[in-house]
Amino acid sequence: MPTSYDARLSEGTPHPRGATCIGDGVNFALFSANATKVEVCLFDESGQQELARIALPEYTDEVWHGHIAGIQPGQRYGYRVHGPYEPEKGHRFNPHKLLLDPYARAHVGEVQWRDELFGYTVGHPDADLSFDERDSAPFVPKCVVVDSSFDWKMRERVRVPWDRTVFYEAHVKGMTERHPQVPEAERGTFKGLGHEAVIQHLKQLGVTSIELLPSQTFLSQPFLLDKGLKNYWGYDTIGFFAVHPDYLCEPSVDEFKEMVDRFHKAGLEVILDVVYNHTPEGNELGPTLSFKGIDNASYYRLMPDQPRYYINDTGTGNTVNLSHPRVLQMVTDSLRYWVTEMQVDGFRFDLATILAREPHGFDDGGGFLDACRQDPILSSVKLIAEPWDCGPGGYQVGGFPPGWAEWNDRFRDTVRSYWKGEPGTAAALAGCVTASGDTFNRRGRRPWASVNFITAHDGYVLADLVSYNERHNEANGEDNRDGHGDNRSWNCGAEGPTDDEAINALRAQQQRNLLATLLLSQGTPMMVAGDEFGRTQHGNNNAYCQDNDISWLQWEAIDDRGRALQAFVQRLLALRSELPVLRRGRFLTGQPHEELGLRDAVWWAPDGQEMQPGHWEDGNTLCFGLMLDGRAPRSHLERPADDASVLMLFNAWHEPIDFTLPPPPEDGRQWALAVDTAQPDADGGMAAGGEVRQMAGRSLLLFVSR
Repeated sequence: MPTSYDARLSEGTPHPRGATCIGDGVNFALFSANATKVEVCLFDESGQQELARIALPEYTDEVWHGHIAGIQPGQRYGYRVHGPYEPEKGHRFNPHKLLLDPYARAHVGEVQWRDELFGYTVGHPDADLSFDERDSAPFVPKCVVVDSSFDWKMRERVRVPWDRTVFYEAHVKGMTERHPQVPEAERGTFKGLGHEAVIQHLKQLGVTSIELLPSQTFLSQPFLLDKGLKNYWGYDTIGFFAVHPDYLCEPSVDEFKEMVDRFHKAGLEVILDVVYNHTPEGNELGPTLSFKGIDNASYYRLMPDQPRYYINDTGTGNTVNLSHPRVLQMVTDSLRYWVTEMQVDGFRFDLATILAREPHGFDDGGGFLDACRQDPILSSVKLIAEPWDCGPGGYQVGGFPPGWAEWNDRFRDTVRSYWKGEPGTAAALAGCVTASGDTFNRRGRRPWASVNFITAHDGYVLADLVSYNERHNEANGEDNRDGHGDNRSWNCGAEGPTDDEAINALRAQQQRNLLATLLLSQGTPMMVAGDEFGRTQHGNNNAYCQDNDISWLQWEAIDDRGRALQAFVQRLLALRSELPVLRRGRFLTGQPHEELGLRDAVWWAPDGQEMQPGHWEDGNTLCFGLMLDGRAPRSHLERPADDASVLMLFNAWHEPIDFTLPPPPEDGRQWALAVDTAQPDADGGMAAGGEVRQMAGRSLLLFVSR
């Protein structure tokens, strides 16, 4: 190997980790507690020719480091790490394998799935106990030294208050790949996502925060590529500091920053869906791409008595070991990087229970959660947990500490079941529309902690939820065995597309019922891109591998019914913004206020009487009302508010029901009908207390006191 770089080598510093431009060169720093030698490999611009192999000269506090003068931003590099290859003791060092820097800010090139990527000899009788001496460098991406400077137009994050937050879950590529106003060369990229047409759609809709499916570097596994499919969703991250290269129009991380800058200029937040619970290196038979070859025993949770094998709480083969302080530091360094350098506004954590799991089990005071809570940077952004995994004690909805919001799947399941007309769901729905206080009202948490959703990337989209009884995942190549089996969906009378206008009208009404329940409930609503105009995935409820028209938003296919649904969503979100009573900062109790003598919430039966325990216990109760008193204090300050009151009526029966309206809480006011999901365009006019209003079957009404 050439040695001309040796004269430019100095000891450098053990921090910051990664490849950092310092002075006239680059400082390299890599944590490995068990390595015996670490080499930086420099490559030409193509990433194919190895120019030099330089051993890092210093080892401080388990960090290998060195400074190489003369290297500039854009330099391609990787690591070779020496040490014991003893799988039975948890060590899998193999210097023949080129490794990605865990702190790399950018990657170039693609993985070519070859046997050379594996630290052992594939097909050998000893399996992973064998040792492979072939070089993997020609078949793996290369890391890139990045200049972090950028001229931000918007210096501060948007900081949308939690009570006004409305999440919009979207896929970077799927959002724009079929958008007619986005230039063809920019479709499917961060640049395309930041296009004015996309931003204006979100602004006009009324959402506040786009939540992007994984946008850090991820891989597609061979079993998908062999079937002509891809890892479309991106839940297989290999680079926690780097943007996914396929989402770049030009090979520069500045494109991501420009996209964020544009969203901030429009007053919109950018939230990243992040995957720190596992990597694509899989189990003992998986490839050696980065962490496994750097320090397998530190980066992954291994079986205590058999460290050859991995703890698999993720269902993907391995679990990242956040109980190790350096691994925990890497993850929190990554989060701070995305906030400070890339200016994102928060994170949704995939399988977040794993991140909070210590060797003894889930711990709401565990290292990762404590690290985030005390960190002045991370505690200032939105932190959203997917509060479940497949490990022991994995379901933890409501179990996360103050400062965290959580996806509330009980809201999803209850609302779906109620609007199907399933008996015995009324009481559960009552709890859901008031932010699930029985689950989240503890330790000073607020209603926003409940992130309410009907649909997400995983499962049916809204139009399919009301069009299919059974999943239709044949395109995934798994004989339709994959995906959720319990969807609580209803096809309204026909499976899939139909020319029956009565069925289509019912489906449209059911979509309005579901959206109205979501967007008018207390808590933080999240909707999925395309649900606002009724996009379909043709019954596929697990489109994780469908990088095609199944998953992409078909903007040009939006018809009159889709435009009408979009207008309905805009109206709902405008009402949510206009009416503070729909987004209270404290949990509703229904109990009389000690000094004011009023109740923030009252439940009503169709006969105009207050709901009694017997009503809730009656499985046939599917029609009821909720009145929210706008005079109730917005916070714990003991003074009345002066907001308008609202009355929401729910009827999941298939037949009309006469409902006697209670009087508005404020003297001298009447009820103005603002929403009727059965007649979304009708002028409902005014109604007085005591007046009988007929509700159509399967409908939701919202009245506002005027």
